[in-house]
Amino acid sequence: MFLEEWFKKYNIPQEAIHEFKVMTFRVEGVLKSPEGDLTESYIQKMIRLEACAVGGRLWRNNVGAVHTSDNRFIRFGLANESKKENLILKSSDLVGIKPVKVTQEMVGRTFGQFWCKEVKTKGWRYSEGDARSRAQLAWINLINTLGGDACFASGAESKL
Repeated sequence: MFLEEWFKKYNIPQEAIHEFKVMTFRVEGVLKSPEGDLTESYIQKMIRLEACAVGGRLWRNNVGAVHTSDNRFIRFGLANESKKENLILKSSDLVGIKPVKVTQEMVGRTFGQFWCKEVKTKGWRYSEGDARSRAQLAWINLINTLGGDACFASGAESKL
C-alpha cells in the first residue's frame, strides 16, 4: 500500500497530508532567488514531493570529484568513473524508482522502474550548443532506451 492510498483509506485531511510531507521531507518555505524566481533547489524538493504522491521515490544524485585532505582523489555520483566519461554522459540530479503496474501477461504485479529527473529552473530550454546539456540528454536517452523513465524537469512543467 502506498502512502497516498493509506491517507485516503483513513480519510486524512489534505492540510494534515501537506503538513506531514513538509515535516517528513523538510520542505521549508519557498526558496527564491534574489530576482524572485524559484530556485532549482526548491523545484527539486517539489518534484520529490510529487514523486512520493505517485508512490515513487527520488533521491539527490550529487556528481563530482574532490581531493581529500590525505591527497586521495575521489569521484562520486552515477556515471562518473572518469573525466572523459563525465564529459559525454552526465547522470541526472534526481534518481529513484517508481511503481509501474504491468500488463495482464505479467499477472498484474507491480514493478519498480528506474526513474531520473534532470532538474532545471522554470522556463529553461535545451540548447544543442551546450556541452553539459548534451551530456545530460545522453544520460536521459540511455535510461529511456533501457526501459527507464528519464527527462528534463522544471517545476510545474515537469511530468511525473
